[in-house]
Amino acid sequence: MTEASSGVRERPLSPHLQVWRWHVTMLGSILHRACLIGLYVGALILAGWALALASGEDVYAAYVGLLGSALGKLVLLGLTFALFFTVASNLRHLMWDTGRGFAPKTADMITIAGIAFALVATAVVWVIAGQTGALS
Repeated sequence: MTEASSGVRERPLSPHLQVWRWHVTMLGSILHRACLIGLYVGALILAGWALALASGEDVYAAYVGLLGSALGKLVLLGLTFALFFTVASNLRHLMWDTGRGFAPKTADMITIAGIAFALVATAVVWVIAGQTGALS
């Protein structure tokens, strides 16, 4: 039988952000994780809205007033972007699951397209909301 060494085995260190050259797919990956965390916060905000709705007119008015404040609108704007970027990112991952789109230029292009889609879709939703009076 082979004898195991009693010392601590040296293992290679995992590469980190400082080791790798920055590229857009890294941004897409980090942004995807941040957006998922944001959507969890959004789910809590939605649950709070439902609780406020069930708690009566005064509580609901206060909650809607909070969401209608400048900070509340900023949070909702971020949640809108998070939703659209997560959709685009999940479609990108679905394509990668089929084994396509791994060439660096293709992966970069798809990631940039996902970010652009999320920005444009967010702007469109907020412009429509502003024109219909939903932001008042």
